[in-house]
Amino acid sequence: MTTAEASLSPPEVRRANFPDVMDFYAPGLKRWQTSEWVPSNPRRFLPVSVTGSACALSCDHCQTKMLDSMMSVGAGQDLFSLAARLREQGSEGLLVSGGSTRTGGVPLLAHLAHIGRIRSELGMKVVVHCGLVSPELAAGLAASGADGVMLDIIGADETLRDVYHLNLTVEDVDRSLRLLSDRGLRIIPHIVLGLHYGRFLGEHRALEMITGYSVSTLVLVVLVPLAGTPMAHVPPPRADQVADFFAAARLAAPATTINLGCARPLGAVKRELDEAAIDLGLNGIAYPADGAIEYARSRGLRPRLFEYCCSLTWQEAQEIGLAKVQVAR
Repeated sequence: MTTAEASLSPPEVRRANFPDVMDFYAPGLKRWQTSEWVPSNPRRFLPVSVTGSACALSCDHCQTKMLDSMMSVGAGQDLFSLAARLREQGSEGLLVSGGSTRTGGVPLLAHLAHIGRIRSELGMKVVVHCGLVSPELAAGLAASGADGVMLDIIGADETLRDVYHLNLTVEDVDRSLRLLSDRGLRIIPHIVLGLHYGRFLGEHRALEMITGYSVSTLVLVVLVPLAGTPMAHVPPPRADQVADFFAAARLAAPATTINLGCARPLGAVKRELDEAAIDLGLNGIAYPADGAIEYARSRGLRPRLFEYCCSLTWQEAQEIGLAKVQVAR
């Protein structure tokens, strides 16, 4: 942040660094629509798990539930053949992810060779969620030509131990960021707010780590307690705490695109968080609450609608070849 920006509020910092637009995203990760927006192709951007529903960690916030809604690379199938089938059905991009190994990474190495073909032969975009990375995986990701790499940034050793069941430290997370950065990869870090059983622990440390690197887009998501997990009855973090973090993130990373991602509580809280994201200078929102698009317009921001993942922010929609941008009327 420059000296002049240091005295600015979060929305003023945003206006100093970005045009007066607010981007909204609706990837095909789930069926969704509001009175303001009905996506034209819910299969345009889909998630794929390379491990099916299997995960060696069974983290307390997920217990593999997040894998259930993903497409799976089945027996006798490879990532390219699955992508080709999805392309025939109207998909134009993939989020490639999966369950974790005991060392905190997604076992992607055997699948990376297919990404170049998926991009060149099928014309699809491919973003990878990798988890923690080894030097070998970082090199493989760089060679694969993946459009971007996502990973969750955990800023507390206690969360790595108690939630993820990993015998690792925050330094291991920072090392993954450094390995990806050193390879010149387009990095899309995520911070899960309230991940430590609904309370803040390490989020500001995670933000500090991220600002030490050149990243494409910072995605903030909020803990959603899932049925059947140890966190099922944990209250999510308070909306005012989340809003305070929105403001802190905008000030800490004034020129970085910051989006509110897919995961956050529903109902009135979702609308409150979306309005806070608009008021406090974030750049985009995935699956906006009903009324959020008009709220952005009322705040002097021109809404734009994209039918793909909120990580794909570095090119205009026409260049990406996914959904042409829609300007909300």
